[in-house]
Amino acid sequence: MMQKLLAMVLLFLLCFFLAAASASPSPTVIVIGAGISGIAAAKTLHEAGIHDMLIVEATPRIGGRLMKTQFSGLTVEKGANWLFGGGPVANPLLDIAKKLKLRTSLNDYENLTSNTYKQEGGLYPSKLVEEIDKVATARDDFCEKFSKKLSSKKKDVDVSILAAQRIFKQVPKTPLEMVIDFYHNDYEDAEPPKVTSLKHTYPRNEFVDHGEDPYFVADPRGFEIVVQYLAKQFLSSLTSDPRLKLNKVVREISYSKSGVTIKTEDGSTYNSKYVIVSVSLGVLQSDLIEFQPTLPLWKRIAISDFGMTIYTKIFLKFPYKFWPSGPGTEFFLYTHVRRGYYPLWQHLENEYPGSNILFVTVTADESRRIEQLPDEAIEAEIMVILKKLFGDNIPKPESILVPRWGLDRFYKGSFSNWPDSYSQKRKDQLADPIGPVYFTGEHTSNKYIGYATGAYFAGIDTANDLIECFKKKSCRGYNRNRWH
Repeated sequence: MMQKLLAMVLLFLLCFFLAAASASPSPTVIVIGAGISGIAAAKTLHEAGIHDMLIVEATPRIGGRLMKTQFSGLTVEKGANWLFGGGPVANPLLDIAKKLKLRTSLNDYENLTSNTYKQEGGLYPSKLVEEIDKVATARDDFCEKFSKKLSSKKKDVDVSILAAQRIFKQVPKTPLEMVIDFYHNDYEDAEPPKVTSLKHTYPRNEFVDHGEDPYFVADPRGFEIVVQYLAKQFLSSLTSDPRLKLNKVVREISYSKSGVTIKTEDGSTYNSKYVIVSVSLGVLQSDLIEFQPTLPLWKRIAISDFGMTIYTKIFLKFPYKFWPSGPGTEFFLYTHVRRGYYPLWQHLENEYPGSNILFVTVTADESRRIEQLPDEAIEAEIMVILKKLFGDNIPKPESILVPRWGLDRFYKGSFSNWPDSYSQKRKDQLADPIGPVYFTGEHTSNKYIGYATGAYFAGIDTANDLIECFKKKSCRGYNRNRWH
């Protein structure tokens, strides 16, 4: 037993000293951001033999928008919540989750048409909702076929999802049609069809490749343990490895052909040959980080013109449950004349029996409106709805949790969404490096934009791009014509 303990201590010390030796004051690469993209990029660099790196993270943790929090004694996900499986292509994040025995629950939306409420209370007849849902499904099928037709053309032609719905002559008009359309589109894209690209949204590659089985993460360790697992493959510690600097808010990136200097809010300065910027698109669109010199106009346009949206899950804990429970009741829809007004609800009785927790999902403009309100005002709006649905005698919630991704200066939103007028050429520019400055994140993914898998693969792709530059001196970012 003593020998085993001694061997473990020696192994830890060896890892620590190797990490310390790799922590150069002027590393080859600095990675800004320790979300899944940044960690995947750093891991890829490490596996390619580039150990001389530094990861700089603004918050006290790694994980980025994979973020758990404690709510009424339970762990809930403020950010990404689902892993998808059942498709022809293996989902690497789901594989990691299974390896870690991450606790998940397979969500079942099949009975949603029987749980759709009117604005003033009472359920719609399930047959009526089923008919409208069938139209929505047929509309989706048309959108997918029309998208493929547009993609087959030589010209870069695109329209909004709403435009395709108009061509199909089935535009949602009534409140019931709109809430069903919200479920089919906004619930996934976090933006309405009128602003979302058809060609780059349909078909949804995440579902085509990885499957449509939605595994809801409900584990005390949180979804972020997947990022921690990746980090542990090359870091000796998630808090004390000298190659990882937490609580370091980058405010300035100065770059030239001789390298990069970054400055943080606490006055620290770091130099490197290259930098990978893995902050969110929302942060790039904000004034948190200043680039010196200013990024070229084509790059600023690419960043500014892309869509960053907000996906808000509002959690409420009640002293007892007053909503239907049991098989086929996990989700319900609320219909309102205002599209997206507290539309999609889920209880957590399947994940946490006896927890008496409901959460409602809002997106886009409703998220932006709600973020400006105090929790008490949001709770009041929600209680008006719940009393209409379940009676005046329901209890007040014991607690409420309202994530405010849009107001958080380290994220400025939940994930990106491809706008309908945004070309593939410009999308490529969004990911293009500028000299020694490389960019990564879910917003740079073409295939799985907005998903954790997109962030993961983007980090790997960006790192491989930099490795190609570093080892073979084939550097896209140094094309003089693209610097200006």
